[in-house]
Amino acid sequence: QVQLVESGGGLVQAGGSLRLSCAASGRTFIIYRMGWFRQAPGKEREFVATISWSGGSTYYADSVRGRFIISGDNAKNTMYLQMNSLKPEDTAVYYCAAARLGERPVSSRPTYDYWGQGTQVTVSS
Repeated sequence: QVQLVESGGGLVQAGGSLRLSCAASGRTFIIYRMGWFRQAPGKEREFVATISWSGGSTYYADSVRGRFIISGDNAKNTMYLQMNSLKPEDTAVYYCAAARLGERPVSSRPTYDYWGQGTQVTVSS
């Protein structure tokens, strides 16, 4: 199995930046792709960004493209999400996720087999 632990959340003013980290442990060699999702109060969990673990290709939700940057460090088994120009609507619990297989829709929740516990990001106006 794979264990995922997020860190780096917090409170920031609109226009500010935060960097989230996701540390993977366990059978990390089975990871094909990793991603970030978020869930605001009263809303569905939604896709934010994803990165393929071997090739490094990335894909973003329209709402964050140009503001957020996803990256990974295979040697450290750690994924990052650099969040810039934050808006109050970015406020949510952010979850790290990992998928074992490719050839699945990259923005779909069922694609991902393992999930972290989440970290709160709050953006004040």
